[in-house]
Amino acid sequence: MPTTANERVLVGYGTSDDAGVFLLRDDLALVQTVDFFTPIVDDPFDFGRIAAANALSDVYAMGGTPVSALNIAAFPDDLDLDVLEKILEGGATIARAAGVAIIGGHTIKDDEPKYGMAVTGTIDPRRIIRNVGARPGDVLVLTKPLGSGILATALKRQVIDELTMQQAIDWMTTLNEAASRAMLAAGAHAATDITGYGLLGHANEMASASNVQFTIDAAAVPLMPHVLELARRDVVPGGTRDNLIAYRAWTTFDTGVDETLQLALSDAQTSGGLLISVSPESLDTLRNELRANGALDAVIGSVGEGAGIRVG
Repeated sequence: MPTTANERVLVGYGTSDDAGVFLLRDDLALVQTVDFFTPIVDDPFDFGRIAAANALSDVYAMGGTPVSALNIAAFPDDLDLDVLEKILEGGATIARAAGVAIIGGHTIKDDEPKYGMAVTGTIDPRRIIRNVGARPGDVLVLTKPLGSGILATALKRQVIDELTMQQAIDWMTTLNEAASRAMLAAGAHAATDITGYGLLGHANEMASASNVQFTIDAAAVPLMPHVLELARRDVVPGGTRDNLIAYRAWTTFDTGVDETLQLALSDAQTSGGLLISVSPESLDTLRNELRANGALDAVIGSVGEGAGIRVG
């Protein structure tokens, strides 16, 4: 992409940050992001909720507050418009829960439904949390379990039923707002949200941008129920498998971490949790804040000198 030369752009796309940040004044900046995708669940209302929560997540990952959104939708001629209405209702439900105003949008005709949002948020430019800044000695904390990609594939292949999928839907429609507040309260050094590149991919972006090595304790990483069982049966999305093939170039796996677990750690997530790098002195503050707001507080690894990812 061509570079943008503008002194008010505080965060661009050079280090694969979650959102862009544009300075308005010394104490106020805009956070902007966009995301949309095809359905990963059968229910259109749930699809709308998941897509909206996923789009808002990038603002939360920076420590910002989403304030407005524009709907982005693609819809085929041969589907009942009631389906589109339910998708938009799902998105609006999440927006209301987040205090976000949907102020417009754009829809086109397409062969496959797609939905998401362009989101604008506000942030204190002195308190931006980026994927740059993890420091040797930091602790890594994850705020949602992994496995939504594998479970969504299992649902599409009719290997699991809607009831089994429900926990994943609950996680994907949970806003990262509480996790964002917690990391700000703890003075986190760096953070990102876990989406299509999976835990290992997004962790590597953070480690590379920060010029450090992440060591991940595979046994400490929380997984949704049935994920390992499904991976053993090769019920795995193509994107997850592609992720793992690419990640082996810079990930060192200990012998005890088998391919099934490697796939889970590479699983392409939708609306995943935050991966937060925080000092040991601030870990209790972070975990207490997360617990107080009902968020997961899994300590999954540490930051050290070096490069790449080590999984043991």
